[in-house]
Amino acid sequence: MQIDLLDTFLDLAETRSFHRTSDRLGITQSTVSARVSALEQAVGSRLFDRSRAGTDLTPEGKRFEPHARALRHEWNEARRRIQIPQGAAHLVRLGIQNDLAALYLGDWMAGFRQALPEAAFYIEPDYSNQMCADLLTGILDFAVMFSPKPHPDLHFESVGDVAYRMVSTEAGRMEEVTAARFVFAHFSPAFEEMHRQLTPGLAGATVSVGQSGSVVSLLTAMGGSGYVLAKTSDQLVAAGGFRLVADAPVLRQPVFAALHIRHRIAPLHRRLAQLVARHLA
Repeated sequence: MQIDLLDTFLDLAETRSFHRTSDRLGITQSTVSARVSALEQAVGSRLFDRSRAGTDLTPEGKRFEPHARALRHEWNEARRRIQIPQGAAHLVRLGIQNDLAALYLGDWMAGFRQALPEAAFYIEPDYSNQMCADLLTGILDFAVMFSPKPHPDLHFESVGDVAYRMVSTEAGRMEEVTAARFVFAHFSPAFEEMHRQLTPGLAGATVSVGQSGSVVSLLTAMGGSGYVLAKTSDQLVAAGGFRLVADAPVLRQPVFAALHIRHRIAPLHRRLAQLVARHLA
């Protein structure tokens, strides 16, 4: 199966630009055109209208688009179904938000293995946007993330939240924390907005990172203050060298289970969501 024809069609349907699609897929514009022509010939209909104003799906292209997404997903699932490790009943490919992997993955996997002893697991820490893309294509079966990206083929549900607390090597109260000695965290767009609203005086920090572990690394090396996962803050304070900023607001990041819509009521996927929710309760 020439799955690259579907990949090119779906990317072009999103970008509406042969130039952008060629850049995103790492191929020439002539290759994009050739793949589109081959697919149009295969389905027997013109799928795109091309003009100086841009590229748009034809009515036939719009009708074909959901089928193309389903075909691509089915193809990737089929490939994975024949690559199951020996002795396992099935292979489950999991995505987990980068910031959660180090502290939560071990407990979650222990629960997954106990509940699903017949399954083999592949785990990929990543960011929300990429995990959404991988769920769409069938590369992942299930993901735990911070920032759902709405799509008609994806299903999201809240499974709880995680707390972040401000720690410092030098400050005990907010009045002692300065932007010049602060590491600003942007773990997700929602978290960043909440951070700015609740601590406006720190939004001008000149150092900003997207992972709790990176905040710890920077503070350990340079000193200062910043938000880290509550579990991490407990460990840092217990080990010495850090203290909680007592009157800093606790910031809570919602966590979501994500899966392809076709798996929304599948027992295995429901079980995974329930186990994550139980650990976050």
